[in-house]
Amino acid sequence: MSETPELVDLSVIFPSLHIDLKYATADNITGAPIYQEARCLLHTEAVTALAKSISIAQLAGLKLVVYDAYRPQQAQAVLWNACPDPQYVVDVAIGSNHSRGTAIDVTLMDERGVLLDMGAGFDEMHDRSHAWHPSVPPAAQRNRLLLNAIMFGGGFIGINSEWWHFELPDAARYPLLDDQIACFPASPITTQHLL
Repeated sequence: MSETPELVDLSVIFPSLHIDLKYATADNITGAPIYQEARCLLHTEAVTALAKSISIAQLAGLKLVVYDAYRPQQAQAVLWNACPDPQYVVDVAIGSNHSRGTAIDVTLMDERGVLLDMGAGFDEMHDRSHAWHPSVPPAAQRNRLLLNAIMFGGGFIGINSEWWHFELPDAARYPLLDDQIACFPASPITTQHLL
């Protein structure tokens, strides 16, 4: 599949950026890979904001780790099947800002390559995943605030339900993009680990 002019490969633009695409692995809410290939794409306007956030993180002695960026609509459908809760996953009929290439899922890593504790893992999809929750230990909440400041400084905004999700402020004005990454077909998914 060829890239649309709106999407660029982050591994090419930022060769030292740590990319760990969770949906190309089984380490996600579905328990199985969704993407057939690990390509990390983002809209050119979001890339400009990401470059600023990367610089801000470096000033703090930290690095960003990317868990997801552009997400094909087919993958969004798989996620909706795994977690049909609009608080955490956007119905494919509406369209995710990830499918516009204007949203990115990230965390922080220190100079030694150790992930900062955020108090809940990526894709946990429960109250502790919210940007702020009283059960999150103070040190982890500070790390979330630091991540928010770094991403906001670049030009992104966060959402209340996921500490890792950031998007351009006007993300929904961009069109949904045709699938640019091949996905595995949807299969029966258990959500027992969510309970």
